[in-house]
Amino acid sequence: MFTEFLQVYLPIIIYILLIVFIIIAILVGLKLMNLLDKVNDITDSVSEKIESFNGLFHAIDFATDKVNAFTMKIVDVVSSGISKLFKRKKKKEIEIEEEDEYFE
Repeated sequence: MFTEFLQVYLPIIIYILLIVFIIIAILVGLKLMNLLDKVNDITDSVSEKIESFNGLFHAIDFATDKVNAFTMKIVDVVSSGISKLFKRKKKKEIEIEEEDEYFE
């Protein structure tokens, strides 16, 4: 009697559960497609906003390049001035030593 019940009603129960599962899977798939559309819209909006800042970023990059070039020139001038100063001192010391040797 129990086996007859399983043979008759179990396939019906399984088919009903499979139909419910397929319907739930379709609904979840549709929800995921809607979610992906919303995410795509958000990423498009964010990329448009980021592209609107490209001009500002280019201006900042240009300004930092110019400031960097200016500071490098200042550093070159200062370092060459310091090296010339030390070279002059060294030349004077060498000349003084040569004069001392000459007079001895």
